[in-house]
Parts: sequence; structure tokens; C-alpha cells
Amino acid sequence: MYGNWKKHRQKVREVSVEVSEKDGIRSLHLGSNTVQSSMKLADPAELVLSYTRTMMAFLLFEPEPRRILMVGLGGGSLAKFVYHRMPAVEVVAVEREPAVLFAARQYFQVPENDERFRAELAEGSAWVAQNPGSCDVMLVDGYDGNQQVPELTTEGFYADARSALTGSGVLVTNLWSSDERFDTYVQRMERVFSAVVCIPAERRGNVIVLAFARSPGRPRWDDLRARARRLQSLYGLEFLRFVEDLRELNPHSGGRLMA
Repeated sequence: MYGNWKKHRQKVREVSVEVSEKDGIRSLHLGSNTVQSSMKLADPAELVLSYTRTMMAFLLFEPEPRRILMVGLGGGSLAKFVYHRMPAVEVVAVEREPAVLFAARQYFQVPENDERFRAELAEGSAWVAQNPGSCDVMLVDGYDGNQQVPELTTEGFYADARSALTGSGVLVTNLWSSDERFDTYVQRMERVFSAVVCIPAERRGNVIVLAFARSPGRPRWDDLRARARRLQSLYGLEFLRFVEDLRELNPHSGGRLMA
């Protein structure tokens, strides 16, 4: 499962942090065979895993964020993509495990802190609660080896997340569709946020949930496709597929999303 060899192993909080490499792809594992992050050695800023690409679907609704908060750094795939491809955006990444941050910088080319990027060692739920109004978009991908960290799935956390967002901000969270608590998590977000939509990742299993502090209304499919074409040209991600996949799990009509 890990490929040809392991480059690094460190155990922290009973979670083994491991880095493997095969066929030009370096991957991060946290105590299981599950791949948490992957990096193409020939292009370290490319988003290799489909769920990370799908998390960028928030740009269909919030195309020009100024501040992005990432809860859970992992191998830093999303942090690097935003850092290199969106130079007007400031990024704060909150990671609770020192060994994960070490691996991200040692093996996955996550940048050192500067005026546009800052990685902090902190418990994500506590950081969010203590920083209201701190971001336009929040990306939550806080998994250990087996599940999303429970503190990042409570209704209280989602309420703090909404407070941490600016007026039209978006919470973007990565869930596993096979998790028996999936519906519970979505229902908690629906009680806190003005609107919620789900987008399945291309590789089935991951579902990306977008929760809006302010409802985007009932956008027309034609308008979403027009935005998707512009974004796809700009970033090279499959935004047109994201639009079509919005039909799969959300209320819609022939002309509009959330009809």
C-alpha cells in the first residue's frame, strides 16, 4: 500500500506520521494506509488528490477571497496551491501536530512563514473560537488516521466557524461519505449556516461540503457554468465538473441550483 519505501516515520499522540514515495508521487499517512496528502515531485504545487481539487470549488461562489484559514495542514497541498497560484491571498494554516508540520516542510515543500503564509501549531477548534471575523474562506481537513478529529464536527465548532467567517464567507469541509455520522455532521451545519451544498469528489468516498454564512441564493446553472469556464482557464482545475456534480446531492431544478 505504501509503495516502494517509507522516507520518514515519527509517532506522536499515538499517531504514526509516515511519508512514502512511488512513481514520482510522495504521500503522507497518519497511522493507517489512508493517503492524507500527495505531492507530485515534478510539480509540488499541483493538487494530486481529487478531493483537494474539489475543495477549491468554493471559488464558484467566493471567487476573490482575501484571507483563507486552513484547519489541518497535512502535507500542505491546498496551502501550496493557494500560495503559488493566488498571490493576492493571505493564508493561515493551523495544525495541532508538530510532527505533521515538520513533515510538511521537510518532505512536501510547504513554505516558511512570511507576509502571505503562516503555519501555526494550535488546536484547530480553539483557534477558530478565539479568532472571529478572521477569514473569508475556511478549509477544514483535520483527520487523524481513522476519522475527522471529533472537535471539528460539533455544532459548537460550526457555530464558531461561522463567527470566524466574514459576512459572505464559506466553510469548506472534507467528509467521508462512508462515515455513519455523515448526515449528522451535515445537519449540524444546516442548523448553523444559511445554506449548505455537497459536492462528491471524483474519486468516490470523499464529499466536500460548502456551508455559506450568507446564502448564495438560487444561482442559475448557466451562470455557474460561465464562472466555471473562467476559473478552469485560470487555475486548470475541473470546475465544469464541479458544477455538474452539484446536481448529484443537492436540491435543484432544470435552471437553478437549490431551487
